[in-house]
Amino acid sequence: MNLLILGDIMGASGRKALTNKLPEIIKNKKIDFVIVNGENASDDGRGITQTIAKDFFKIGVDVITSGNHIWDKKETTDFIDKEERLLRPANLVTGSPGRGYKIYFAKNKKFKVGVINLMGNVFMRKTEDVFKTAKEICSKIKLKKNVDFLAVDFHGEITSEKMAAGHFFDGKATCVVGTHTHIPTADTRILEKGTAYQTDIGMCGDYNSVIGMNKENSIKKFLKDKDAVSHFPAEGEGTLSGVIVESNFETGLAKKITRLIFGGSLAN
Repeated sequence: MNLLILGDIMGASGRKALTNKLPEIIKNKKIDFVIVNGENASDDGRGITQTIAKDFFKIGVDVITSGNHIWDKKETTDFIDKEERLLRPANLVTGSPGRGYKIYFAKNKKFKVGVINLMGNVFMRKTEDVFKTAKEICSKIKLKKNVDFLAVDFHGEITSEKMAAGHFFDGKATCVVGTHTHIPTADTRILEKGTAYQTDIGMCGDYNSVIGMNKENSIKKFLKDKDAVSHFPAEGEGTLSGVIVESNFETGLAKKITRLIFGGSLAN
């Protein structure tokens, strides 16, 4: 089973890169299941709309995860309960719309794939305890009992929290990847008990930028220039950044994890 997970889709640049390149990757890499983090996919880089979500599903995305920007577009609260393929962090405040984990079928309709979306507690919006939530979910979704494979998107700011989550899920999940910082880390590996891991898989968008935002305006804001305006996404050629996890059907654990850096300035 080949699982593709892509980092935060950033604005129009990220959407264009995904639309142009994902079908080719699915075909050439024989991908069975695709997860993308879509919380920055709108034109202004904040939130996701129903139209964008539908467009992603049409080109082969199976599940969209998210993070702290999930409610930046008000319409999301209206459709997230009905759209089971769009997840929000499971540890959002109790009573939040939508769901934070679910079991899906892979493209071949044979494999059951569990997906868990979590958000860190450190330097992020107030949420329920992420490790308590993770422990509760692990009592409900178990590898080789009710799912064949299990993927975790941990949307968080600090590396230590993400690494602790990776070790917590080691042997319990097929893979744990971090999102949110928009910069891919170089620690791609399989942990001791068989779970594939990377602290952050980066973003899909224009890397000739400041984490996806226009670089000239970002510099002005740091300089406190009076001409600076609200952040807006860079619009150059986008890079797709993520990982491909090859998994063992017998155990549900990872056999191999490979970084994917495709197109744009980061791939050069």
